[in-house]
This record gives sequence, structure tokens and C-alpha cells, in this order.
Amino acid sequence: MAVYHGTTSKNVIRKLLSKIGLGKARDLDEVAASPLAQWKRPWWVKTVDKPTVDIDWDVVERFDETRIQQRSFPKYVGEEENKKLRKQQVERTRQWVQENKPNYTLRDRALDIAVRQGAVGTSFLGFAQDPKHVKDGWGGNLMTPEKMGVPPWQGTPEDNAAMMRAALIMFGASQVSFLELDDYNRKFIYSVDNDGKRLDFEDVDQAYEEETRRVIPNKARWVIVFTVQMSEELLKRRLGRAPTPFSAAATGSAYARARVIFDDTQLFLHCLGYYGLMSYWFNGLGIADAFAVMSGIGELSRLNRVITPEYGPMVRIFRLITNLPLAPTKPISAGIMRFCKTCKKCATLCPSGTLSLDTEPSWEVKGPWSAPGHKTWYEDSTKCMAYWIKATSSCSTCFSVCPFSKKNKSFMHHFVESTISRTTLFNSLFTKMDGLLDYDIPKDPESWWYLNMPPYGIDGLEGTKLE
Repeated sequence: MAVYHGTTSKNVIRKLLSKIGLGKARDLDEVAASPLAQWKRPWWVKTVDKPTVDIDWDVVERFDETRIQQRSFPKYVGEEENKKLRKQQVERTRQWVQENKPNYTLRDRALDIAVRQGAVGTSFLGFAQDPKHVKDGWGGNLMTPEKMGVPPWQGTPEDNAAMMRAALIMFGASQVSFLELDDYNRKFIYSVDNDGKRLDFEDVDQAYEEETRRVIPNKARWVIVFTVQMSEELLKRRLGRAPTPFSAAATGSAYARARVIFDDTQLFLHCLGYYGLMSYWFNGLGIADAFAVMSGIGELSRLNRVITPEYGPMVRIFRLITNLPLAPTKPISAGIMRFCKTCKKCATLCPSGTLSLDTEPSWEVKGPWSAPGHKTWYEDSTKCMAYWIKATSSCSTCFSVCPFSKKNKSFMHHFVESTISRTTLFNSLFTKMDGLLDYDIPKDPESWWYLNMPPYGIDGLEGTKLE
């Protein structure tokens, strides 16, 4: 079990650090930033002066990459044999899809194509879902059920939801939920999209796009909502990284990874015989936090943004519409919005005074930038944006100081969160504890460059078995 807060006094820790030449280090974060922690490998790995493979430098020369099998296979086996094998490959692929052969089904092939083609970087289908420029990774036209001689993928809404969650997690999403677009939830779709185009619903089979508008088919009745986790290390206020370009990088990285997930998901759905409408990919289509609340990703908070039980506010939220039937997920209650009533850390430490310090949420909006109709702590967004401009970087202070923004691996964090979900009795105490642990005191942001980080700078949750 990972432990993040010990009971050893700071004086004892300093004495121990002095014995190994780090007596001037103020805390364990500075130890992690020392040259001794540049690349932490398993204890049995040692460095050597020469690699374990023998090399004859008199024989080594620069290599022509086109000589490898993938590019030059026809030269090695002959053009006729290559054509024969390729034809067999196409016929066998089609046959196995038609036979629904285990591990070679339509959805298995769709997953393979989605992740490989997504890596190419030219897979964007667009709102109108035009796949003409997209190849399947072998250079052929993108696979469809029709080309395979089978109907579109058929599954129950529950099976489809499990399939899409597995696929999106594979593509890089942190959390996945689903919402059905009824007459109420449709109100969360923008009337005018991020880039100025109107969004309309019509009784048509396929989505289409014109110069001034985008048309969503009425049969596209399901929303896939997913999150991309941000790096806590880049956003730590106590290390002075919010607000700085570090915090901006945390946000930018999440959006960049989301674009790949969008592309992969669109391709996956297309190969199954369906579509995924992502509209204007950067904050387009509809109100992300509204979809996230209604589908159970998290609860609305004093930030007027969603806080999730697993990652706190350290996520970006994305959505796309599909005609694949999906079992919707329900809203949740984890004591988060209730905790916000007494906490107020984000509003107290907000450098621009953007967030409300009122104890109770309100129906009254702050300006035209706010969507009315829900009771929350509406923010003064003009103050926030003005501060961004002056600071030359996005802020994220509110995200970084939130008590829910801690790595969710310590027993203590699980204990606190589970208690918050059941009672309000200790809420004020937990807020005070968060401050006593020095989470709010800025230190040295530059130490990030010397940390031993996981991929994307993110410690995700340990995997759980799906029953």
C-alpha cells in the first residue's frame, strides 16, 4: 500500500537526510527532485560501461530502412506470392467476421483498426462522418459491416455500453458514462456551437454540415461522456505549479490526448456500422459538466465544475453523440456538493476572486456566460479570464487546492472520502486538516523537471475487475 503522509517528525527526517548529504532539503518533494532521483530503476538493474550485446563497430553501417520485411516483402517472396497471400488475408478476414469467430469478430477488427489508424493521425471523420480519406491501416478502404458482408454490430444497450467503456478506456479515457437524449437532456446541446455554427435536430439518417449549421439526426439519441485525467504533479499548488505554464501544460495535455480518443472512438463506431458526432472538437457540441452530472461522472461543485469521486476535479470532460443504443448511467451522490458548502478553499484561495464564498448555492447567474436553470455557485468568468491574461497562463488554482484533488491511493484519503459521503459532521475538520498538511503553501515548481514520473505524469487508479 502506498503511503503519502508519515508520522515521523520533520526534525527526525532532516537528521536522516543529512546523513546522505541532503540535510538542506526542506521536505521529501525536494528529495525527489535531487540528482539521486533522476531515473529510478528496479534495484537489480545496474549501469555498465558496455551493453550486454557484442558489437563489431568495423561491420556496423547505416541501414536502409526500406529493406525491412514490411516494405520489401514482395521483393523477397515475389510479386505473385505477395498478391496471393494478400488476397487470402482479405478473404480470411471477411470469412472470420462472417463466422463471428471468437477474437476475430467485427468488433475485434474494429478495435484493431481504430487504435492503429488513430495512431496515423489522419483518421478524423468530421461531423458529417466522411471516411473517404481514411484507410484501414493496410492501405485499403476503411472497413464497414457492409464490406464484410454482415449487418451492423448488434448488442443489447447494456452490452453496447460495456463494449464502449472497454474501448474508450483502451483508447485512453479515465471514466466513461452514457446519457440518453430525451426532451430534457437535449437542452444541454448548444444552440450555437463553439465555432459559431448552429446545431439543429432533424429526421434524417445521417448527420450533415452546412456553412452555418450542423444537423444531428433525431435517431442519434445517446451521448458518450468520458474524462481524461490531468497530472496532479503539474497542478500542485504547494509546489507552486498553479498558476504557471506547468498548470497550462496539464490542461493542454489532457485536450491533446482527448483528440486521439475522439478519433479512435469515431473509427471504432464507424467500423461497427454506427457514427459518433463530435462536432467542434474543442469544447464543442454541448455543456460537458451537465452531461457529466446527469450521467454520473461526478457532482457539481463550488467550482461550478464537476468533481469526481475518483480524481476530484483533475479531469477534463468530453462528449460525443451516437446512434448506437447504450444503457444510460445514473447521477451519483457522494457528499461532494454538500462538502463544498463548508469547505470554500477554492474560493478563498482563488487569486482573481472569481468563485463565490456564499455558503449556499444560488439560482442567480453571474452573467450571460452562465447557463441558467441549475442551483450552483455561479462564477464571475470575466475575472477569471482577465487573470489568465495577466498571468500569461491558465490558472487552475481552484483545481489544485481542492481537498478531492489528492492521489487516491492512501487509506486516509479513502477514509476521508467515504466519511464525507455519509455525514457532514467532520467536513470542517477535514478542510482544516488539508491546510495543516501544507497542501496550500507554494514551494518550488521547477522541481517537477527532476521527478520520477509515470506516463503522462499521471498515477491512475489500480485496475479493477469488471464482473
